[in-house]
Amino acid sequence: MSVSLISTLTHLKGNTRACVYTEPLWGLSMNLCMPYLSVYMLALGLNDSRIGFVVTVNICSQILFSFLSGPITDKIGRRKAVAVFDVLGWCIPSLIWWHAENFWFFLIAAIINGSNGVTANAWNCLLVEDAEKKQITRIFSLVSAFGQLSAVFAPITAILISRLTLVPAIRILFINAFILMTLKIIILYLASKETGIGQARIIETKGKSIFTLAGGYGGVIKIILNSRGMVFSIIIAALGWIVLTINNTFWQIIVNKKLLVPAEALPFFNIFRSVLAIVFLFFVIPRLLKGILKIPLILTFVSYFIGQFLLIMIPVDGMLKYPLILISLLFDGFGTGALFMLCESLIAIHVQPNERARIMAIRFMIMMLVSAPFGWIGGLLSEISRNLPFVLNLIILTAGLIITLIYYRRENDHSAEHS
Repeated sequence: MSVSLISTLTHLKGNTRACVYTEPLWGLSMNLCMPYLSVYMLALGLNDSRIGFVVTVNICSQILFSFLSGPITDKIGRRKAVAVFDVLGWCIPSLIWWHAENFWFFLIAAIINGSNGVTANAWNCLLVEDAEKKQITRIFSLVSAFGQLSAVFAPITAILISRLTLVPAIRILFINAFILMTLKIIILYLASKETGIGQARIIETKGKSIFTLAGGYGGVIKIILNSRGMVFSIIIAALGWIVLTINNTFWQIIVNKKLLVPAEALPFFNIFRSVLAIVFLFFVIPRLLKGILKIPLILTFVSYFIGQFLLIMIPVDGMLKYPLILISLLFDGFGTGALFMLCESLIAIHVQPNERARIMAIRFMIMMLVSAPFGWIGGLLSEISRNLPFVLNLIILTAGLIITLIYYRRENDHSAEHS
């Protein structure tokens, strides 16, 4: 493990420590079952386009809640917002997914799950507002690594699927997700306190309605547009979110339905990807975080591109497909591990602290708006060819690489990114 990351982990304090230390429970709850949601929907009779439609509805719901997340987070506080909307956005949908029987269950769960748009904003504020700026990239590396800890228990998933078949096994995982997510919410609430900025915003917004506060977004948008760093970070986050949405939704489908890998073998590929992501986050990426984030971003886009390209080119017949999938995941693992961390670090570094909640709300809303059609588009493309969603990812990754090169060529002041 990277000495700097271990040092960061052991010296965390307050809310940052509470958020990071409870994050493994996320990996062992939602991350253990969400990778199988698409094949779970297929097994219960949904076709590719309906799966894509459910994903798009979920994103549209997140757009609405992301729009309201800034005012809600400012008005009731970061700590309370995380607790309330984690229950609404994850615990309740887990029970619906557990009992799901057809398309309508997944549609309702997708709408309710969209309320995690508030949690995403509030949790990020709770995580970083009391942290030192120089620690931010390492903090998000830890968060990303801990989120991958589900890999440790993935063999249990494989055993469940082989013994019980896919649907009963995934139902058990959703019950597990409900229990552990509830535990995470309770521990985080008890171990944290409202941030200093959060306390000030609660006082400032007292007596104002959420919709009145939302009306003040115009001024916040001007703040964002006046910062090239914030604009760049939001664009990269939006492109990254599209890629992750398509990959998370259709990777299991292409491997299971096109490459004909048995469902009980899928967890082992997730183990491999997660372990790689953790290794990269602890051993490789910290060595790249010396100064500006240009090189890590370029390497992330290039690595992810290679991984997606290899996935498309893997032959269906023969045993050669198994090592080729692992090679593809080698590049995917770096992309998966780095992309989330870099996107979150960029916005956290460039954001104006006293407007963090509303800026993050707009950022999440833009990400959702841009990515909303791509679940549905990916589903339509997948019905034509299982390869096409990943061809679309190649185009988006290329766009991200070009935008990164243009930004760092034209922008001279990167002092905010030096740690």
